[in-house]
Amino acid sequence: MSLNLVSGVEALVGEMTAWRRDLHAHPETAFEETRTAAMVADLLQSFGLEVHTGLGKTGVVGVLKSGDGPMIGLRADMDALHMNEATGLEYASTHAGKMHACGHDGHTAMLLGAAKHLAAQAEAFKGTVVFIFQPAEEGEGGAQSMVEDGLFARFPVDAVYGLHNWPGMDVGTFAVKAGPIMAAYDSFNARITGQGAHGGMPHLGVDPVVVSAQVISAWQSIVSRTVDPQDAAVISVTQVQAGDAYNVIPDTVVLKGAVRSFNDRVRDRVWSRMRQMASGICEGYGAAIDLDIHRSYPATVNTDTETGLAALAAADVVGHHGVDHHPIPSMGAEDFAYMLKAKPGCYVWMGNGPGDDGCLLHNPRYDFNDEALVIGASYWVRLVENLLPPD
Repeated sequence: MSLNLVSGVEALVGEMTAWRRDLHAHPETAFEETRTAAMVADLLQSFGLEVHTGLGKTGVVGVLKSGDGPMIGLRADMDALHMNEATGLEYASTHAGKMHACGHDGHTAMLLGAAKHLAAQAEAFKGTVVFIFQPAEEGEGGAQSMVEDGLFARFPVDAVYGLHNWPGMDVGTFAVKAGPIMAAYDSFNARITGQGAHGGMPHLGVDPVVVSAQVISAWQSIVSRTVDPQDAAVISVTQVQAGDAYNVIPDTVVLKGAVRSFNDRVRDRVWSRMRQMASGICEGYGAAIDLDIHRSYPATVNTDTETGLAALAAADVVGHHGVDHHPIPSMGAEDFAYMLKAKPGCYVWMGNGPGDDGCLLHNPRYDFNDEALVIGASYWVRLVENLLPPD
């Protein structure tokens, strides 16, 4: 592994590690990141940045200007997950039921490191860097809240960039591609209503359990028989709630689950067919269905030019052989998608090392790899220097 790290950033490894572990020990979940936001704001202010707080409730923005030039946004997410930590680390979570199990502590520390270095080396770029510290990425749409709260109206960046650590990729590697990189995520609640009856006399009722089985089976055919094989989608029924007695056919069955896709055309097609199939099956059995769809994160779609620029910055740090230009997109979802809906930009994956012993995203034994801190911060610095050259 051949790395070309930014020397000034290397000198900040100790500070970034301390920040990261402090954040890890004090995780805060969606829109409750008050301590985290205060720590970020205080540090940015100490670096000499112009600081704005309260965007999207608990978001923080730091602005660093060095002469006239373009304006770019760099984003890190700050929130933790509702999980109990099982790492046994000396800096493990001190908040029961909350844990940094996705590495947002590392993301925040890396962007803080880049901000400190660039503030001390303002002659290295010409333009404005907007450091965006976002709350509530984990299922609550903090990026959308910041955008709706006027993020890009107040800070009209020309492009916005995001980064996420990725277990299973070696430390010192990046993955980046244009187009969809993370899926859209939608959830659903379906209530199938039949007519309850004695378990030994099913002919006197309409069994919603049997109906729901047919609906689930039919839905699974949508991806293989309705969606173009060159596209991708996932329909997962993750909860089936029905009855509480051995000898009673219940009146209702509740189905819950999620749908993931990479573009709006497939997304709309899947939901349309789910409604049509479920309604037809239920009608045929004499049952009824109420299908409630909750549209959540859109697909995370990288724009072409910005993806090329991000790839070059990554290669400046880890070498061209350390950059995977053809990663398989993930069916996981990411609310940076809302920022990419508003502005061109790119979202990259950075290697976090092996996922051994449960060191996987959203696992109680996960921990961000501190060896990656200097790599991620160097990437941010090289990206700024490339996009906002001093001359």
